[in-house]
Amino acid sequence: MKITNDTAAVVTGGASGLGQATARALAAAGAKVAIFDINEEAGEATAKEIGGIFCNVNIMDEDSCVAGFEKARAANGQERITVHCAMAAKGGKTLSWDKENARYKRLPTEDYAFGAQGVLVASYRIASLSALGMSTLPEMEDGERGCITLTASVAAQDGQIGQVVYGSCKAGVNGLVLPMARDLMDIGIRVNSIMPGIFATPLMLRAPDKVLNSLAASVPFPKRLGKPEEYASLAMELARNTYFNAQCIRLDGAIRMAPR
Repeated sequence: MKITNDTAAVVTGGASGLGQATARALAAAGAKVAIFDINEEAGEATAKEIGGIFCNVNIMDEDSCVAGFEKARAANGQERITVHCAMAAKGGKTLSWDKENARYKRLPTEDYAFGAQGVLVASYRIASLSALGMSTLPEMEDGERGCITLTASVAAQDGQIGQVVYGSCKAGVNGLVLPMARDLMDIGIRVNSIMPGIFATPLMLRAPDKVLNSLAASVPFPKRLGKPEEYASLAMELARNTYFNAQCIRLDGAIRMAPR
């Protein structure tokens, strides 16, 4: 897909981290970008910086997402590119030791369901709502109408202790990709996912330097955390290269996560 000044894009989680880097890259290429996020202050600031529009969107709420797409499309036109980076989840082991009661306790089903909603269901919600809008667009070269990029994680394949929710739901995101790409193939909409490794996002950078240095040393090469701009670079290539379809791509410096 050729990105021009007429290309509209939506980036969820665009107020920080991977999403913010992607929003900046799309805007630099000329796209009209709508940022979906719940952080209004940071979202508005980023939108102003890149000449885009901010939409206060809670990815776990259907009405909020529908309203966000309506606002974005009213301002920028129907999006041809959607990059979904936002998520919500809770951590915890399936069973963990309860010292007070001297027995194991179970991760509540409600905690698992929260993660499933915030990772897997939200990915379907954003992708399907975007695809519905893209289906109305005229065809471009090869009959293409749009491109959707979801964000999984290396935890989808190397889930660690305490990542039963996150790892399995991110694996579910990868599981969406092929059947959704096949569902949408006759409409000309592509679907892919990126599996980031350990990236220098604002959340990750809150960890102590000792932890960050240890994580960086665990990456085979290059021995550092990933840069959000590197995620954005791959998201841009997935949008531009029409032959990328139904792919789940690791972006991780060759890391393979140990059990803990």
